[in-house]
Amino acid sequence: MPTTTLTYDVPADVALAYLSDPVNRPEWQSSLRRVELLDPGPPHTGQRWRDHTAVGVVADMATTALDDASWAESGTWRGITADLTLRLEPHGAGCRVHAQFTVRGRGPWAPVGAAAGAVGLPAVRADLATAGRILSERHHP
Repeated sequence: MPTTTLTYDVPADVALAYLSDPVNRPEWQSSLRRVELLDPGPPHTGQRWRDHTAVGVVADMATTALDDASWAESGTWRGITADLTLRLEPHGAGCRVHAQFTVRGRGPWAPVGAAAGAVGLPAVRADLATAGRILSERHHP
């Protein structure tokens, strides 16, 4: 699974609380216009929402894992499935965020999944870098 690592200057628990909450995503994920929560409340395993993207795609999303040091989601749209896993670890006064991202396509969507997978990780990295900047500005004004 393709992986990238970023360093944040906020503690892991602060980063995880922000990154795992779907409500925050339009603020840091460049492709999103809004999130429609299907299961309101604090982030939890099994939480469902819909991502409404800038290009009109509405993906069904769900948190598949959440603990003190990691969070994972899975999203589907037509024949495409995308999975993102974030693992956080303390690093000095901040943390490291390790991200794994895969995209798969089924049937006629297989070529689209392969293409999206090839360009997806750099986009995920850029979005996570944006999240890191937002967190830094809020916690180190």
